[in-house]
Amino acid sequence: MKLSAPLTFGLIACILLVSAPHAEHLPLWVSAVCAALLAWRAYLTWGGYPLPARWLLLGITIACVLAIAITFRTLFGREAGVALLILLATLKLLELKAVRDATVLVYLSCFIIITNFFYSQSIPTALFMLFTLLVIMATWVHMQTGALALRPRLRIAVVLLLQAIPLSLIIFVLFPRVQGPLWGMPQDAYATSGLSDNMAPGSMSKLSLSDAVAFRVTFADQAPAREQMYWRGPVLWDYDGMTWTRGRNATLRGPTLTDTSMPVEYTVTLEPHNKRWLFALDMPAKLSIPAELAPDFQLLSRAPVNARTRYTANSFLSYRANPEEQPQQLQRALALPPGYNPQSRQLAAEWRAQSDSPEAVVRTALAYFNQQGFVYTLEPPLLGLNGVDEFMFGTKQGFCEHYAGSFVVLMRAAGIPARVVTGYQGGEYNDLGGYHIIRQADAHAWAEVWLRERGWVRVDPTAAISPARIQSGLSSALPDNSALPFMARNPPQWLRGLRLNWDTLANQWNQWVLGYNTERQFAFLTRMGMEDITWQKMALNMLAGVAVLVGVFTLLMLRRLATRKTDAVQAAWLKVCRKLAKAGLPRAPHEGPMDYAARIAAAHPDLAADIYDIAARYASLRYGGETEQEGLAAFKDAVRTFKL
Repeated sequence: MKLSAPLTFGLIACILLVSAPHAEHLPLWVSAVCAALLAWRAYLTWGGYPLPARWLLLGITIACVLAIAITFRTLFGREAGVALLILLATLKLLELKAVRDATVLVYLSCFIIITNFFYSQSIPTALFMLFTLLVIMATWVHMQTGALALRPRLRIAVVLLLQAIPLSLIIFVLFPRVQGPLWGMPQDAYATSGLSDNMAPGSMSKLSLSDAVAFRVTFADQAPAREQMYWRGPVLWDYDGMTWTRGRNATLRGPTLTDTSMPVEYTVTLEPHNKRWLFALDMPAKLSIPAELAPDFQLLSRAPVNARTRYTANSFLSYRANPEEQPQQLQRALALPPGYNPQSRQLAAEWRAQSDSPEAVVRTALAYFNQQGFVYTLEPPLLGLNGVDEFMFGTKQGFCEHYAGSFVVLMRAAGIPARVVTGYQGGEYNDLGGYHIIRQADAHAWAEVWLRERGWVRVDPTAAISPARIQSGLSSALPDNSALPFMARNPPQWLRGLRLNWDTLANQWNQWVLGYNTERQFAFLTRMGMEDITWQKMALNMLAGVAVLVGVFTLLMLRRLATRKTDAVQAAWLKVCRKLAKAGLPRAPHEGPMDYAARIAAAHPDLAADIYDIAARYASLRYGGETEQEGLAAFKDAVRTFKL
């Protein structure tokens, strides 16, 4: 069977729609080749030209496979696999001859839809894929029905998709969840964005240009003030003169908090970042999921966070952290690489000589930052080998990592144990959803110093330079915020409200669709009255639900088949018969319309003219040559005016 041009163009549209979203992350040459092949096939169909020779297609296929192997150095994995699949599906169009080939392309299109969720699982992606699936279904209906018009094809496709919704819901709710992200793949399926376990000048400022969500937080009671929202992440100890790194803790002894007060309980929904660390307010004390609390109070998951993770945490805003710190940890917090930043070392030594306590040195350092013309900026000048000296005595322009790193160097040079803490500070409150949004743009670095009898104390030198950064956010702290993402520059209120509405919707999507994991599934089914749920019971319930649903659809279809459709002429005639039956003159099953009229006329001569007229009209419409359009209206009027 030769395929029609409309069907071929429909298949071209299917491959185009499922492949287009991949253009932003596949190599440019893959998109260019696919576009050229699609245009070539459309040109051949439009002009009625023959398809290319098989040897030519074979040569193009081999060349594409070799190019993918060279580009990705493999034919396996997410990127290479998707590129290969799209290229082969596009090439399949150039040998499209029979219905079997068209069926293969429809199946390929449905499969390629899934690959789009490897990269994005957002609501817009889902809606676009739903529209694409509608186009694929309409093309499949066209292939089955032939000359059916576009609107009926779309109607059938919509009905088929609507019929699939109940079955999809049953499978979604009851199918046993597996650990890991929805649409995940091993090794290369996970995003890697967010904080790192090292910090160098410029690392935080680059991260602050991202408007992506890091995590969302819902507080059980009243939220703390913004200046108290320090979301603790990686703690950095080791410094080589250029870069701060986490290294290894010098002790296995667990951390201790004393004199705690101001407890806070909250729930965090953390986006995947492919690292082990979790985020909590300073200082974390309890977590609802299995995690390790390192000796420096960093929360570490047992495995990299490769899926959206939800946990409840408890923190204390007032505390004494490790007041009896291990000597090896304190020694580690004093280490500096020899030969670097001599001017800063000398300045710190002078401060220590002039001060009567470590607290006084801290106050002196903060006053120095506040009074010596330092500038808070996203675009600081590049620094050389002695970066802290150049920053402290030369450029005096930096971001939070410059101030936190240089402050810790100064403290260590003054004999005060200190370390860098990275994480996030602040957050945007969404009053529509009742939660805080912490974005990558809220990434921050601060310092901690160890003071006798007080333990580790948070000191944020950025607050001495730019208090607005801590109190109001990054946009308020920068004299020129044009480098920030548009939505981070204090947009108009209506636009901000629109974004928060969208984020509320996205959060619900994340919580109940993408975040419908094992814990949520068991909690939901328990609320529905299904106690002691196991995966075997869930599987049986799912199969039972599917069976019931299929049974209901089967009964509905059988009922439609068993019910005879009554036309308008028959309905009007039956109406007359029912009137006569109520008067004691029922029609016998074997009686035709004229025989029945003759019997009625013999019993009631006064009805003879009317009943003969109605019977004659019915016989003419039902069995004669008269069409319904010509006599149906008159027949209905006669039935309506018929009186006993």
